[in-house]
Amino acid sequence: MLLLSPSPSLSTPTHPFLVKHNLCSRDLTRTMLKNKKCRIHDKFQPCAFATSEPTSQIGFCRRDLVLFGLSSSFSLIFPTLGSLAEEELKMAPLVDEINSYSYLYPVELPSKKFLFKWVESRKPERYSSAAPLSPDARLRIVQERVDIIDNLIISVSIGPPNSQFLKTKDKKTWTAKDVADSVLSDKSALRVTSSQRMAESSVLDAHSSEIDGEPYWFYEYLVRKSPTKTAQESNLYRHYVASTAERDGYLYSLNASTLNKQWDKMGPFLEKTVASFRLIPPTEYYVPPYKDPWRFW
Repeated sequence: MLLLSPSPSLSTPTHPFLVKHNLCSRDLTRTMLKNKKCRIHDKFQPCAFATSEPTSQIGFCRRDLVLFGLSSSFSLIFPTLGSLAEEELKMAPLVDEINSYSYLYPVELPSKKFLFKWVESRKPERYSSAAPLSPDARLRIVQERVDIIDNLIISVSIGPPNSQFLKTKDKKTWTAKDVADSVLSDKSALRVTSSQRMAESSVLDAHSSEIDGEPYWFYEYLVRKSPTKTAQESNLYRHYVASTAERDGYLYSLNASTLNKQWDKMGPFLEKTVASFRLIPPTEYYVPPYKDPWRFW
């Protein structure tokens, strides 16, 4: 894990968690989502996303069709946020047709003249050849991007449910906390038990939402670790937000994180990414996780 000092180029006041997701591109908003409005329900607010400067690892035309078709369902529930959420944020789409999911990630904050410095450390790949997150290789990273300068990580992992926490196959009965525990119990590079892996993490919040008829589970958690010689403080930890959905008997999870001391600056942007995570209709390029488990290329 890379632990660097936060970039001084972005400075914002402290904020609670994200509720409002601003439209990311005025041009595409006017053409594709002209009449789309956010609806307030109690203290929560779902809202649509649009994208600017689209990029993709797979292809332009197919990607745009998928994203435009799903744009009306890019929504998530979070508590109220202050002025930071009101700032214009440009986001770009990532569509992985191998594993059939998509999400948006932040690329620029024009009002601050701030550019994110993303590097794709892991390009999308099939589950059978992906890097494992634990010695038993149940949970694997299928795509990852990092911003080393600002210490940001966005990754997508796939793995089977842990029957210790998700005791039935009926996902409608799963709670967000149980899903979070299932994912986190398999998320460790150490040869330790599931209970020991969970002790590394602390779940702050967990809730679920039905989107396009499918349940999505959202959770926020801390991982207290100090893996480098230059950062040995006991209070050093990473702050994560995540979204998980189920398909074909596997859990697909997007995790976004930064250092705890940067959360007030970067957290709202990462929450927008988590809000946009969707499983998309499979295409001819889709490779289900259970297919050819022996294949590593």
